[in-house]
Amino acid sequence: MTPHVTQESLSRRASAAWRGLGARRIPFAVMLLAGACTVPMVVGAQVGGEVEADKDPADWVEREAGIPVTDQLTMEKCGTCHTPDAKGNLSRISWIRATPEGWSQAIKRMVKLNGLSIEPEEARQVVKYLSTQHGLAPEEARSVMYLAERRILDETNIPNEAVRQACASCHAFAQPMSSRRSKREWALLQNMHMSLYPTAQMAYERPDPAHAGDDDGEDDKKPEKVAKIALEYLAKAAPLHTPEWAAWQPRIRTPMLGGKWAVSASLRGQGRFVGEMTIQPKPGSNEFTAVTTLRSLDTGKTFTRKGSALAYTGFSWRGTSTGGSAALARPDDMTGTLRETMWFSPDQTFAEGRWYWGEYHEFGLDVKLTRALGAPVLAAAAPEALKTGTKGAEVHLYGADLPSGLTPGEVDFGAGVTVRKVASASPNELVVTVDADADAMPGLRDVSLRGAVLQKALPVYRTIDYLKVTPETSLSHLGGIKYGKGYEQFAAQGWSSGADGKPGTADDFVVRTVDADWKLDEFRTVTYDDDVSYVGKIDNAGFFTPGEEGPNPARHFMRNNYGEVWVVATARSEKDKFGKPLAARAYLVTTVPAYKRWDQPEVSQ
Repeated sequence: MTPHVTQESLSRRASAAWRGLGARRIPFAVMLLAGACTVPMVVGAQVGGEVEADKDPADWVEREAGIPVTDQLTMEKCGTCHTPDAKGNLSRISWIRATPEGWSQAIKRMVKLNGLSIEPEEARQVVKYLSTQHGLAPEEARSVMYLAERRILDETNIPNEAVRQACASCHAFAQPMSSRRSKREWALLQNMHMSLYPTAQMAYERPDPAHAGDDDGEDDKKPEKVAKIALEYLAKAAPLHTPEWAAWQPRIRTPMLGGKWAVSASLRGQGRFVGEMTIQPKPGSNEFTAVTTLRSLDTGKTFTRKGSALAYTGFSWRGTSTGGSAALARPDDMTGTLRETMWFSPDQTFAEGRWYWGEYHEFGLDVKLTRALGAPVLAAAAPEALKTGTKGAEVHLYGADLPSGLTPGEVDFGAGVTVRKVASASPNELVVTVDADADAMPGLRDVSLRGAVLQKALPVYRTIDYLKVTPETSLSHLGGIKYGKGYEQFAAQGWSSGADGKPGTADDFVVRTVDADWKLDEFRTVTYDDDVSYVGKIDNAGFFTPGEEGPNPARHFMRNNYGEVWVVATARSEKDKFGKPLAARAYLVTTVPAYKRWDQPEVSQ
């Protein structure tokens, strides 16, 4: 790094170079020097009441109060280019808050593009500090946990098409929403994208898609550009200072997570698991070791996992654990190495998250932890569901510190479900015998005993009315030669139409996983479609294995084995009112490997 050149002056240099030389002629060295990588993108912003419509964001006056940097190592490593002010703020850094992954990305970018010299342990310490003192509040982080958990899902939180084009065309919308910034910093982030990614400028300069067809001939009525709409949205929806952050700052502390936790987990294709996690803190730090024992409720097989983790910001668990196996029998082998990502509640009594593995993170355990403090804890109930009219059914309740000497009246499943006797009791498992009335109201029942309540623990149903295949839409990757394959596991879920008997209404609920036969059908887009013959194979447990990457001489035009298909599940025993087996299907796209990764997946390792 150049000791006497600041981030602000570098930003102005890059902007001036762009203006003078044109976008095609700007020296790449200038872009590398500019930490903000700014290019002129006039958005007509008004900052602090002062219109700066003709200025590049690098020349805006920062009006918002920054968050002072107090860590000596961070000041030493970052303060050379990010200049300090009299209040202890470091330029740029003090006007950003982000997740551990966000700060890890920033440090990697500084190393790769700006010549930052930092040792791995130093980077680790800087990320610890920034993600805690310049991080997100628990409420802010929880809504975007799916990004750190590597979940594949359809984002329904994007407000409009303009924001989608600006912020979610190349990565998840959770990526920008995993940070909080001043308005100037959001504008500088747009500039960085325009400098590094050629398609960004084209996306940002587009008119508002909601009014793209409007043309009334009046210049003052022209639709706003995507860049401005996105900037205004982000400045309001993800500002630097929020009530949540103001409330969390005085509560930040070293997390006290040591002790015993009851675990419940599920893995598509392998069912549900229960167990216990014992966390041991490393003195004077936010680092932990953990030993977890999981037992399959389907097979009874037990797995023991050992690992270590960091807890950033007092609630963000990032860890790794292994079941002791180096050679995996299949991609979702429970003895393999898992990356653990969890969100702990501010009161540190429960946690939820995902433990995942795989080349494309397609497999993962959905995990919930409940702290064991001596009082009864309920974690799971089995079987998956209880049919109305059933007599003498055994229901197993799993948890920690479950009491002995319970009477039937102390265990409650709600109206219409009667506990006849307590068959057996141990600290981790309770077995009760129950009757379900024929007219018991269908729905998800809570179970309670001696002050412990497990919400929506047991579905009570009359009939399974229809099926759904999960995931309903999915993406698989070809591979097997140079790149790892992106597999997928499908499951058939039986659904109840609820008390109103009408499918597709608000009272519908999942009953249980249904045994089904599986096949692939053509998703026809052209008359000669033959994708189903090449994309891969699905076994009778719903496990999809994609084909190999690369041109296939057997295909028309030597195409790769990519394509679109339906994944069809047909129930083996569940039937509709006409006596026909219930069936459902999901949409699967099998595409080429991710030749270029833009999301920096290494930061979660």
